[in-house]
Amino acid sequence: MRIIFMGAPDFATPTLLEIIRQGHEIVAVYTRAPKPAGRRGLEPTKTPVHRLAEQYAIPASAPASLKDAQAQEEFRAYGADVAVVVAYGLILPAAILAGPRLGCLNLHASLLPRWRGAAPIQRAIMAGDAETGVSVMRMEEGLDTGPIAFEERIAIDPNATAGEITQTLAHIGAASVARALPDLAQQRLVFREQSADGATYARKIDKSETRIDWRLGATVLRNLIHGLSPSPGAYSEIDLGRGPERVKFLRVAAVDGAGLGGTVIDEAPTIACGGGAIRIIQAQRAGGVAMSGAEFQRGAQMRPGARFT
Repeated sequence: MRIIFMGAPDFATPTLLEIIRQGHEIVAVYTRAPKPAGRRGLEPTKTPVHRLAEQYAIPASAPASLKDAQAQEEFRAYGADVAVVVAYGLILPAAILAGPRLGCLNLHASLLPRWRGAAPIQRAIMAGDAETGVSVMRMEEGLDTGPIAFEERIAIDPNATAGEITQTLAHIGAASVARALPDLAQQRLVFREQSADGATYARKIDKSETRIDWRLGATVLRNLIHGLSPSPGAYSEIDLGRGPERVKFLRVAAVDGAGLGGTVIDEAPTIACGGGAIRIIQAQRAGGVAMSGAEFQRGAQMRPGARFT
């Protein structure tokens, strides 16, 4: 088939690779504009999808919007059979959805209708869901409301982070899209309508959610920390001898323990919560690299009684 691929982050690249391996003609890639990145945040950096498209000599563009008539005409001019959309980040207007002969196929990282929206993996972990997965659906004008062709499920391990779940689902999703395309080409792909029951919205992560509230219980905090790891990361501050310093928590274990919330209760290191405690498995000091809990403790030298704010 003639395919337009629309996506941006690392999550989308396995699907693009699978489509390439299947031998389809990818007539264009749509992605997001380069953003400042790098250690100093100054160098414009192309998206992972953009870089992969260049590697395979596929034309790539990054329009700021698809709402104007010229952009829509350019899209239609490709004469695509289908558009495959994976974490693209722009709302597709009706004229774009109707452009390809067989419509637009979307890979979404949740078990729809639960967690429609921008941050489904993070929200599933933060909510303490037992499972998550991917859904392959036909797009319509509603937000992730279209009928579903394929769904794949995985359990959420309590020790898993959003970064790890994202990588797993990226490859499962790529295989699901690759499985759907041959049937779509023959117009024998079967879709089922989404249920209206159990729909939830996975709103974008806000910076205000990343500061740890030590009044919360250990399991709730573990889910918060793992849902925000590795980025943007959940953090708290503590004085390690040079004034308040931000510490990003990347992986923890919920354990038994008691004390005033935020207080270090042993040198494992373990920190008391509103109920129970969390033990640091992996953390990152401001300006530093991720390190194990033991490495963090050797450098920080936190004593029982020290307290995170």
